[in-house]
Formats: sequence, C-alpha cells, structure tokens
Amino acid sequence: MSGRIAKQGKLALIAVCLFATCTGLATAEHARRWRQSTYDEFLKGTTRGIAVRSDGRLELAPKFTQLADADASYLWALKLDSKGTLYASGGSPAKVFRLDASGKAATVFESNELSAQAIAFDAKGTLYVATSPDGKVYRVSASGEKNVFFDAKTKYIWDIAFGPDGVLYVATGDKGQIFSVAPDGKSEVFYASDEAHIRVLAFDGKGSLIVGTEPSGRVLRLRKAKGTGTAEGFVLYETPKREVTALAVAQDGSIFAAAIGERQHNAAVSPGAAPSVTTTTITSTGNVTMVSPAQGTGQPQTPFVAFPPLISSGIYKIASDGAPEELWTSRDDVVYSLGLGGDGRLLAGLGNSGALLAIDGRGVFAQLAKAGSAQITGIISNGAGRIFLCTANPGKLIALGPEYEPEGTYESRSFDTQLFSQWGRVEWWSPPAGPAKNGSNNKEPRLEIFVRSGNTEDPGKEWSKWHGPYSTSGAQLDAPAARFVQWKAVIHDGRPGDGIEWVSLAYEPKNVAPVIDGIALQDPGVRAQGQPNLATGAAPAAVLKFPPAPTQGGAAGTVIVSQTQNPAAKFEMPPQGTIQKGYQSVVWTAHDDNEDELKYAVYFRGEGEKEWKLLKDNLEQRFYSFDATTLADGAYYLKIVASDAASNPP
Repeated sequence: MSGRIAKQGKLALIAVCLFATCTGLATAEHARRWRQSTYDEFLKGTTRGIAVRSDGRLELAPKFTQLADADASYLWALKLDSKGTLYASGGSPAKVFRLDASGKAATVFESNELSAQAIAFDAKGTLYVATSPDGKVYRVSASGEKNVFFDAKTKYIWDIAFGPDGVLYVATGDKGQIFSVAPDGKSEVFYASDEAHIRVLAFDGKGSLIVGTEPSGRVLRLRKAKGTGTAEGFVLYETPKREVTALAVAQDGSIFAAAIGERQHNAAVSPGAAPSVTTTTITSTGNVTMVSPAQGTGQPQTPFVAFPPLISSGIYKIASDGAPEELWTSRDDVVYSLGLGGDGRLLAGLGNSGALLAIDGRGVFAQLAKAGSAQITGIISNGAGRIFLCTANPGKLIALGPEYEPEGTYESRSFDTQLFSQWGRVEWWSPPAGPAKNGSNNKEPRLEIFVRSGNTEDPGKEWSKWHGPYSTSGAQLDAPAARFVQWKAVIHDGRPGDGIEWVSLAYEPKNVAPVIDGIALQDPGVRAQGQPNLATGAAPAAVLKFPPAPTQGGAAGTVIVSQTQNPAAKFEMPPQGTIQKGYQSVVWTAHDDNEDELKYAVYFRGEGEKEWKLLKDNLEQRFYSFDATTLADGAYYLKIVASDAASNPP
C-alpha cells in the first residue's frame, strides 16, 4: 500500500500496492487427511451390496434380488399361503398377484376399486381381499372366482387379519371401527374407537388383537369382553406422532410400532357443528384424499394422503412388561412397513427414499439396500430366513437373503481439497477376518481399496482411471495430482465381520501465496490499538475504517490436519481507534488458502525513491500505527507484505 505524507503531517493516499510472499515448495505444505467414519458421511456414497450402519461402519449386506415387476403402480401388502407361495396386493386398479416358482407374477384377483389394500388366508388356505376406498372384503376361490364376503359400508378398509378363532377382523375408517366376521359371513362391530381410523392389525402371542390408530397415533390391545362379542380396549402407548402405519410382534412379546406425522395436541373441536359433505379425490398415481369430519368421533378430520410428502416418523418398542421406548426417529423418511428378520433384527421399509433399515436390540441400525422404488410398503419372512418386500412407485417384488452378497462395492462421494494436491497414503481399519460364510478357503484379500482423481466436481470419464487395488492399510497412492479425489472399497467372500470402520486419505495441497484482500488507510490523527485504553483521561475514541472481509473458502467434509500443522486460526480482537495527534494508521485483511500462519511487514519509501525501508516486521495483528511526525518532510508510500514462512520452514 502506498500513501503520501506532506511536511505538515498531512497524509494523502496516492496508490495501493498489495504484496504477499509464499515461502517453500509444494512439499513444504504439511499433510492433511480426509477421513470418513460416520453414518451420515458414508450415506453420501454409492452402495452395491453394502450395508451402512448407524455406528459408522460399512459391511456386506444380505443378497438383494428383484423377483418381479408387478403390473401395478404400487403394492400395499404381502402374505404367504400355507405352501409358502407369495401373494401381493395393490393397484390401481385393485389387483392381487401370485408369484409362481419361476418368478413370474400372475394376477389372481382384479376389481374396479382403486386398491387391493390388504389380503389374508383362512385356515383352509382361502384367499380374502379387502379393497378401498368404498370397498369390500372378497373371498377368492382356488379357481379364481370372487364373491363379496363382507361389506363394511364405510369409506376405508385399512387392514384384515384372521384370529386364532378363525374369525376375520376388519379395520376401517373413517369411523374407526373394527368388525368381526364369522366364517359364515355374519358380522358385528367388535370395537368402536374414538379415533377416526384403525390403520393396522396384529395379534400377540396370547391371541389378543393389537391395533394402531390415526389421528392420535395410539397402540391398543383389545380383549373380548366376557359374555359379549365386543372388545374392551387398553392404550399400550400413545406415540408422539399422528398415524401408526405398521406393527410387528416379536416372539418375546415385544411390540414394535411405526408412526408418522406431527400430532396437534389439544385441537379445538366445535360441538354441534353442521354436518359436512364427504369429498373423495383419486389421483392418477393412486393417492386418495378424503375431506370430511368423522361422524361421532369427536376428532377433527384432515385430508388423508396415501403417500404423504416427507414428514417426521419414528419407530417405538413396547416391551413385554409394557414399557415403551423410542428406537429410531427421522425428519426425512416415512416408515411404511415393519417386519422381523431371521437374525432377530427389526426391519423397516422407508419412503420416500425406498430404503430398508435393520435395527438391532442395541438400537444400532443399518441401511441394507435401496429398492429402486419410492416406498417399501410391505415386509414378510418365511421359515427359511428369506425376507420378501413389496414396493410402490413403481410396484416391485424383492427378496432379501438369507445368504449374503458374495461381493459388495462402496464408492465414496468426491472430495474437494480446494487446491491442486499431491496424494499420500490411504489407511483404513476393519475387523479381523472370520471364516467365509460360503465355506470356502479363499486366501485372496477380503478388502481392496481403489482411488481415482480429477479436476471436476463430478467423477466421470475425464477423471483418472481407478488406481489399485490396495490391500494393505498405509499404501502409497498412485493417483495423479489433482484437486478432487474419490475412493472405492470392494469387500469379497462374505465372511462374518467383513467391513470398514473408517478410511483416511492423506494429501498435500500445493502451497500458494497468501492474499491481502483489502486495506484501509485511516484519517490523520487516528491511532489503532489492540486493546482499548480504559485509564482515566484516555484519548477520545475514534471510529476506524475497515477493509472488505477475507474471501477465504474451506474444504467440505472431515479434514484432519497433522500435529505439525498450525492449529486453527486464532481469534483476533478487532483494533480500537483513538484520536492522537501526529499518528497515522493502516488496517488490512488477508487470508491464506493453505491456512498457514501469517506474519506481516510494513515498508515505506519517499516519493521519487526506489528503495523500500522497513518500518515494522513480524507483525501478527492486521493493523499498524506509527508517529508520522518522526518522518522528514515530504510524501511517502507504504507497502504491506504478508508471509507464510512460519508455516513452511525450509
């Protein structure tokens, strides 16, 4: 920076010259490390046969196989008959599919209603289908003939289930009733709820009916009252959500419930309001919107949407002694289905990401795979430990396990180092190898790492090839120097415990010169000081002029700087200004893309002179004041020099 000082001490700004010095070659910049070790970081990558665990681990996933693309926009429910044959229901229009031994889906039921909402089999293996809205329960013979078994005469049939006594229980809305239908078709109201909708049904090990409701998000246990055909209800748990979407009962008596939506507590209800007209809207995608206050329920009604936009959801466990606990919660995903895996883990089907979660008894969850559809709406398992899934948008049938994938691949997101960088070593940690799940004695490396680099944010054909494989942690990388980098892990052979806890990649950015972003020459007679002078009789305060703030950027992601690197930038107290005759002050801002420690020097020269003279060096603060009356008469220029030499020793 240059300024002109006249004999009378007046300073006139002639020009501004900004200087910075860069000391050392690129190798003088200390190493940094990009490390990935958390669930959120790993989810940003791409998985193929790899599960991502919430405790920050990548491991092989159960084998994921698509069985069939159903001729339906969405599938709602899955059931296995007594022979283990898989059936799935959905729409639109209402259809039920049977998967044959060759994996082909054959239509065994079809009607003009919007959706086949639920299916069930009686003790003889006869298929029953519930349609909705304005639907009925149909009985379907082995030859495919259908007849109406029960007409609920209500807007929605949400679920059906056969009890141990052979009675069919039908959950409905918008009046919140459950009907019991005997084998001969005689029906009665089994339970009348204060809720608008009974959404899901399940039976516990003692034969009691477990139900989930909407809009208060309750889980109830129903037991038949003595001497009557009706039931008495007891609320096991009122979730903090609005709608219970799925239930699962474990062998130890624990009940798992999924619930979605924010519940409006203490909502005002106006008594004696005039009845309104029910309006039902059906979209081309199968969504159903109903607007009507539920008659006699005492609950305000809001539109029901089959596939709601992203709203909050949670999964809750009710222990056999009745104690509830929250297992999982999200503000980004909706839980549509629950099931139990052969390994005892709870399975949850999500929307609108189409992901499948597995949650163990410790609350650790893993994203096993993505279905390639927007929602996983049904989960069921057979006696051999195989899991079946149905999906919506589009409707698919998928099998999971019990065997594990023979090989899994994980590709990280691309990482921006912010500067052109050389690559160092790649390190990782994984558990010790166990015996192969497929019984083989393969001695090949079970884990291999590959790395590639490029100078565009999105990896593509303009990047380098994949370099590797690296099978030993600490290997030196061969990828060419660039700004962006990406790693890939391949896990082989499907052995227990195969996985990765963390991956760390070392790099050295090219050392670049610091940048002085702005400079502000103060008015004559203003002195800048690091600490305000609070002594009695102190000089009056003056307002300092500050230059623009630095434009320094930062690399996104987890970056670890080695111990030899300078610590994080120190907080610098802004200077304070006071009025002091004869003083001249200058304030500047600067940054270093390498985050090096900077020191500053201030030089001056007279007008017409060529040699710069040092006024002050080794300055850590970004301002300087001096007594201009000590200078000879004339005009002068100032120069500010920033140096990163302290962080880059020779």
